[in-house]
Amino acid sequence: MIGTVLIVDDVATNRIVLKVKLGAAGYRTLTAPDGPTCLDIARREKPDLILLDAVMPGMDGIDVLRALRRDPATARLLIVMFSGLNDAETRLAALRAGADDFLSKPIDDQTLFARLRSLARGQEAVAGLDTVAGGKDGLGLAEGAAPFETQGAVAIVTTRPETALHWRKALAPFSADRFIPMLPDHVFDDRRDGDTRPDVYLIASDLGAAGGGLKLMSSLRSHTDTRHASVCILNEDGDPKLAPMAFDLGANDLVDASVSPQEIALRLHGLIRRKREGDRLRASVKDSLRLAVTDPLTGLPNRRFGLAQLGLIAERSIAEGRDFALMVLDLDRFKSVNDRFGHAAGDKVLVEVAQRLADNLRENDLIARIGGEEFLVCLPDTTLAESQRVALRLCQAIESEPVSIAARQTLRVTISIGLALSHEAAAAHAALLVDEIFDRADRALLSAKGAGRNQVTLSRSAA
Repeated sequence: MIGTVLIVDDVATNRIVLKVKLGAAGYRTLTAPDGPTCLDIARREKPDLILLDAVMPGMDGIDVLRALRRDPATARLLIVMFSGLNDAETRLAALRAGADDFLSKPIDDQTLFARLRSLARGQEAVAGLDTVAGGKDGLGLAEGAAPFETQGAVAIVTTRPETALHWRKALAPFSADRFIPMLPDHVFDDRRDGDTRPDVYLIASDLGAAGGGLKLMSSLRSHTDTRHASVCILNEDGDPKLAPMAFDLGANDLVDASVSPQEIALRLHGLIRRKREGDRLRASVKDSLRLAVTDPLTGLPNRRFGLAQLGLIAERSIAEGRDFALMVLDLDRFKSVNDRFGHAAGDKVLVEVAQRLADNLRENDLIARIGGEEFLVCLPDTTLAESQRVALRLCQAIESEPVSIAARQTLRVTISIGLALSHEAAAAHAALLVDEIFDRADRALLSAKGAGRNQVTLSRSAA
């Protein structure tokens, strides 16, 4: 949650009042009487949120906001502007400059705190993803290039089609985004091929009954396909009690129907931008996790992931009383391939061998690259006879056809396999079982190498 709030206001009384209210709610507060002081504190302290007065002498709030957004050290801070002047142009200027919200004085305490909680939830989700995707404490992957910003999609959800069409007509001149009229019953319809879910849902607060919009929002939040979409509640009646409830139930924003379409369009585009940032970070995290468990050359699971999966198979084997077979496979005389033809040729051999092995296994079998030219294969729920047949088939699949390593140049490759079965092991704990069965298969592999290579050798207990 938000911990530190920087209050920026040229009126000392206003700063004190906000400081007391926020302090009573558990926030740590900092104060600044002017723009330059705000910039200095923001760079030094990196507050979780800045409450910034729009009208100040000298450097006004809009100028301060632009300076904060230009500085990489403060560009991503949460910034909420406020003003005693309910001036439409000031509000629009603040939103264009990158304000996360604009509140008019006097600020209702419940609405303020609910809005802070809503912003904090969004910021925490993005901050957590950012750390995993590439932050200094994450996986350390390079940050991707800034993507080209494509057209966003906003669903306008009302009970009457003509109302949604009215809003689309009103918003379209102020936005390049696409507005989609939508009835509540169609929100969860299956998407057509190539059609994606909207980035933002603009939902009328009362859909057929009081609170109907908030109920639909809750459903969106619990639905797999829409849980990451942004939601803006359209307060049709200007109910002042609606905002705290809407924000605490998960709304990203709330606008009164009396607000100008231009401001609403700006707010919706801001929601699209932040939602897209979350999407990019989620995709980056997914790629990071995939890379963390995948061998980059062959595309197979790597050693760490392979052994972790083997541990799960061992746990199920013990719980269900079913055997599994483990093979350790090693390419024969692979060093000579690299020495004679180069590492590029060796890489081609490894990729082709990995593909042939995977093509000759069942969907639920485990295969991983656990070393330079060494692979692991686990066959769950398998008998000795079945595992022998599979092992021989793998040997034949590698030997049957030469591997192409260059134009008009091929190379005959063979593989040796050590095979062990789980029923050989006496261990009753999954980790000990994995260690014992892996050791047996590894020793069987050494026997296969010593016996002339290109063959399958059973561990002595299995034989």
